[in-house]
Amino acid sequence: MPRSIPRRSALRLFGGAAVAGGLLAASPAVASGAPARRNWKPVAEAVRREFLWAWQHYVERAMGADHIKPISGGREDFFVEGHSIGLSLVEAIDTLWLMEADSEVERAVQWIKGNLRFDVDAPFQVFETNIRMVGGLAAAYHCTGEQRLLELAVDVADRLLPAFTESPTGLPYRYVNLATGAVSRPETNIVEVGTYIAEFGILSEWTGDRRYFDLAKQAMRVVYDKRTELGLLPHDIHAESGEWRNRQATVGPPGDSYYEYLWDGYALFGDEELRQWYDALTDAILAHQAERHQNMLWFPQVDAFTGEVLSHEQSVLAAFYAGLLGESGRVAEGRAYHDAFNTVQDEFGVIPTSVDCSTMSASDRSNALRPEFADSALVLWLETGDEIFRERANVHFDHMVKTSKAKYGFAALADVTAKPPSQEDTCPGYWWSEQMKYYWLLFSDTPRFDYRNNYLSTEANLLRGARR
Repeated sequence: MPRSIPRRSALRLFGGAAVAGGLLAASPAVASGAPARRNWKPVAEAVRREFLWAWQHYVERAMGADHIKPISGGREDFFVEGHSIGLSLVEAIDTLWLMEADSEVERAVQWIKGNLRFDVDAPFQVFETNIRMVGGLAAAYHCTGEQRLLELAVDVADRLLPAFTESPTGLPYRYVNLATGAVSRPETNIVEVGTYIAEFGILSEWTGDRRYFDLAKQAMRVVYDKRTELGLLPHDIHAESGEWRNRQATVGPPGDSYYEYLWDGYALFGDEELRQWYDALTDAILAHQAERHQNMLWFPQVDAFTGEVLSHEQSVLAAFYAGLLGESGRVAEGRAYHDAFNTVQDEFGVIPTSVDCSTMSASDRSNALRPEFADSALVLWLETGDEIFRERANVHFDHMVKTSKAKYGFAALADVTAKPPSQEDTCPGYWWSEQMKYYWLLFSDTPRFDYRNNYLSTEANLLRGARR
């Protein structure tokens, strides 16, 4: 389906030529001149109100902690026990900025400047540190222009580099000690070796140092070159040997953001080779993994070497793939996959962590405030202009407030099928960066966001498109 407005319109790495594409485009209602079918301003106001309410509890009870415990009001570490580094705070800054909560942005920036240091003698997970801390700090810099935030993003990225440079294959180790550079855990997966090109590439663009981009792309190349004869990728791999550790292919975890970042590397930096890799793998996925059940599109796990279906379990994290298909020109398939997850939302209210798509039964009844359905609703709304995607996201937001709101914030759910759903005393850092930002961008028409030329990372960190 041809698109009237290119959704990615970014600059090539170190160049001035524009390339077709951008994660998000102009608001369809604005672009077409057609009036919105509903006044979404009250929904936007509700999103902002709930976010700032939760933020005040974090400031009062857990400032600088990785997570707040929303039921008890306690603090929780994420990366390393005893070493909180302000994860939720870093993840919240660009969302606060987009919501024009400028005094809170300043409060967060001042905490970072006074307290955040990465000289921690402990192993940090490289993938999570990249998408959350490198990306979060880079987004905060992009929104505020505060130079110290960029310096810290570069500092932590540099501390991650031994995971790549010490590997004999170029595939990064899973963990690196931020103080010593010691690497560990070569048993890894394609997500944890292939989700760096956006954050590392933007640092290359901003600093002029190509090492970041080149190391990230080389890891992606190693994986792509090992695709099977069917053109599919198993998801587990060994960083030292480069050998596959399993046979299963999936668009959910731990495969999901490898595919996402192939497209994003093309869209952000104009790298045509990355687009070729993305297209080849996507064609293989559509040929060998796509299934329809009752006119709904699903992507079961299959044997990457034979195509045999191994499991009909579908992770809620895979819902992002509907948006990825849509933004890369496969709108019909993206819509059909979102339709499928919407039937799960209709059935359960809050989408379970995983369902068996052949029986529509919950195989994992938890939900850790997952944002992927709202993510793809935003992308598909911007791609098609169809208000149904805003309606679905509004339902998603309403269910979250109804089921997850606790005394001091929003809580993950242990069982979405319980009456009422049972809560857990944790709020993941991505809640501050992802779904609340998706809701806000869907409903607010904020002037601080360039709806025509922008980029949100897999963690929804705004790396292009801030209107200061």
